[in-house]
Amino acid sequence: MTIAKTNPESDKLAAGARRSLDEQGLNTGPSPSQLGSRFITPAELFFTRSHAAIPSLDAANWRLRVHGLVGRKLELSLDDLKHSFTAREVDATLVCAGLRRTELENVAPIPGELPWGLEPISTGTWRGIQLRDVLLSAGVEEDAGHVWFTSVDVVERHGKKFAFGGSIPLAKALGPEVLLAYELNGEPLSPDHGFPVRALVPGYIGARSVKWLGEIEVRAEPSANYFQTQAYRLLAKRDGDDGNVRNGTEMNETPLNAVILSPEAGGQVPAGAAELSGWALGREGAPVMVVECSGDNGDTWTPAEVYASGSPWAWQLWRATLTLAAGSHTLVVRCSDGRGLTQPPDVKDVWNVKGYGNNAWHRVAVEVRA
Repeated sequence: MTIAKTNPESDKLAAGARRSLDEQGLNTGPSPSQLGSRFITPAELFFTRSHAAIPSLDAANWRLRVHGLVGRKLELSLDDLKHSFTAREVDATLVCAGLRRTELENVAPIPGELPWGLEPISTGTWRGIQLRDVLLSAGVEEDAGHVWFTSVDVVERHGKKFAFGGSIPLAKALGPEVLLAYELNGEPLSPDHGFPVRALVPGYIGARSVKWLGEIEVRAEPSANYFQTQAYRLLAKRDGDDGNVRNGTEMNETPLNAVILSPEAGGQVPAGAAELSGWALGREGAPVMVVECSGDNGDTWTPAEVYASGSPWAWQLWRATLTLAAGSHTLVVRCSDGRGLTQPPDVKDVWNVKGYGNNAWHRVAVEVRA
């Protein structure tokens, strides 16, 4: 694995350049050049995604309730988590479901959603305890099928106030990669990343890694929370369809995906040997095996070199060199894994009502100057 060193002072300066998608600064992300500069994303550059104001919590008074289909209910403090269970670390990439939404908006409007481009993805070293250890301590009952996460924040939708939440299947919850995380990159979580404890569910959309965790409930069925039943669902609207995403499919796993971070869209590069770089991310912990780049909108392809990888739950960084003549070019990247899974060629094939899960071939238009 190749992991670039970080510079805390320069990282803090760079954080001020993160793009904010709302007036409150709750939803932010770094530029493509900042994203691709290192394997592990500094906490100061890590994208942020919140649906409401960040709660102010006191770690000393915080408690995590574990209840539902368990043999015994638990109420755990932060000290309980740290001293009663074995600490674990995992390098994992968090991905917002709205990644690359702006490309889908070029196909058809997606009203009411944040115009995310390449910003909402980051990779960190997470430290915490395995969720399975807590579940085994509580004793999961036979009828259990899903694990619900509920935050302590307060969200308002359609005139109702409630806490953000979601769930994951019990089989995933028992995976060794799923943590109750209290550190990011060797430091306690900051408030915007879920202090004091958040769920960390590698391989699933970021919405399932619930921040400011307050409750874990074991149930037979998936969560009834708004963000499980009325948001974060895939629905390709058809003629005569009312577009209600309740009728869509629940999102969980992040799709196989790859993007070009450099050069950026609309940029200029000199004619001759052009350096391309970006990231690729497998599905369900399976590594990307092949990354290919094109300088002619997919007519011909050149293999890329994957030069940074490690955890199966983290992205892989790649680079390639293409020879480009002067003029307008559309650069393209695509990837595949060892199971034969590939990306769809056209964004029209993945358009959906909420603009989620775009994993079509990534295209970047550039001008090549003589």
